Formats: sequence, C-alpha cells, structure tokens
Amino acid sequence: MTDIVAGSRGSRVWVNAALPILGAVITIGAWWGATAAFHIDPFYLPSPVDVIDSFMRTPQYLLQETWTTLQRVLIGFVIAVAGGLAIAVTLAASSVVERMAMPVLAAVNAIPKVALAPLLLVWMGFGDSPKIVMVVLLSFFPVIVSTMAGLTSTPADLRELARSLKASWWQTFVKVRLTWALPQVFVGLKVATPLAIIGAVIGEVVNPDHGLGSVIAGSGASNDTPLAFAALVLLALLGVVLFYLVAGIERVLVPWARTINS
Repeated sequence: MTDIVAGSRGSRVWVNAALPILGAVITIGAWWGATAAFHIDPFYLPSPVDVIDSFMRTPQYLLQETWTTLQRVLIGFVIAVAGGLAIAVTLAASSVVERMAMPVLAAVNAIPKVALAPLLLVWMGFGDSPKIVMVVLLSFFPVIVSTMAGLTSTPADLRELARSLKASWWQTFVKVRLTWALPQVFVGLKVATPLAIIGAVIGEVVNPDHGLGSVIAGSGASNDTPLAFAALVLLALLGVVLFYLVAGIERVLVPWARTINS
C-alpha cells in the first residue's frame, strides 16, 4: 500500500514537472514554425534562434541588466506586500475606516501608472526610487483586496468557537482569521508578482538608465528587434521564477489549502 501511494506521488510530481515544460516546448515550436512558414523578417518577429544569437552576443550585459531589474522588483514587491497587508488588516478591523479609505484606494489604483511615471521623475529624480515606487503602485492593490477578502470571509462558527474558548482579539485574529485568509493572501501575491515586473519595466522604459526595460527602449531606438525579444524572454523567465517561488512558499505555509482543493 505504501509503495502504491509513493508511486502515485512520484508520478504526480513527474506530471507536474513535465506539463509546464511541454507547454513551453509547444509554444516555442509554434513561434519557430510561424516565423519559418511565413518567412517573417526578424525585424518584425525574430525566431527563437535569432533571440538566442542576440543573447549570446552580450550575455553578461543582459544578465547584469536582469539582476538590476530583479533587485528593483524584489524591493518594491516586499514594500507592496508589507504595506498592502498592513492596510488590509486596518480596513478589515474597522468598517468605518474601510468605507472611508476604499474609494480613495480604488481611485488611486484606477489612475494609469504610465501617466504617473514622468511625475515620479519630477518628484523623486532619476535613479532607482521612482522605479521602485512604480513597482509598489502596481502591485499593492491586489494584496489589499485579496487579504481583505480572506479576512472578512471567516466563518461565523469559527469566531464563535474562539469566543467560547475565551480567546483574545489578537489570538482570534492570528489563529483564526489570518490563518483562514492565507490562501486568499497568496492569490493576491501571485497576481501581484507579474504586476511588480511590469511596474519595474515601465519605470525603466520612461527613465532608461539600467535594467531590461532600458534594454528594450534602447533596442527600439537602434532597430534591434532580436535584442528586444531577448530582454522580453528574460522578463518572462523572471516572472515564471518569481511566480513559482511564491507558489512554493504557499505550499509550505498553507499545505491544507491544496489538500482541500484537490
């Protein structure tokens, strides 16, 4: 019986690892096939071979720019998560504060962030600060909404149970409400991850000093489309790695959610 369970788990792990790789292979094959079948000029759509050649010309430069973008994404993402959780907890604790603050937060989130990028340069100057703020502006709202949804959806019977056990407000919040909300919190984190990368790229395109966004802006000026695609592929890989990193942390911290869903 144990061997059967272990075998099923091993096959499940194999399938979970193989399917994403298969999806990536099919996507790259379709991309390559389209460029070859329709004889598309690399200026408009480079093939995967053109992108790899472009990367191999300056690998150290592209990896260094990737590291610069990653640093900005991580700093802004951590700030957005910490601030979003704090705001969500405050809003969930008081309905009055929620009614006052939610219209303001929704209005700020509705402002096109591209329009704010030039203003951030005026307010904060050049450098990393406006780019990190752009990351925060794009990624904090999903964290707030998902955390509030989780905190406000705690079943009434669990609250009654905590009250009958004479748990304090803090104990009830941490051991009941926050624990119940964790799956929703991670949904917001996974939504915010690609938004953080988009925010960093917006800041780098508007102020192209370093980072993959500046590579894209510079390649557009020099008509080097394969280089732009190389930067885009690196951004996509960065998004995949960060997404699965958050998903892995979710598996460790919230194992019961996956068990319930399966």
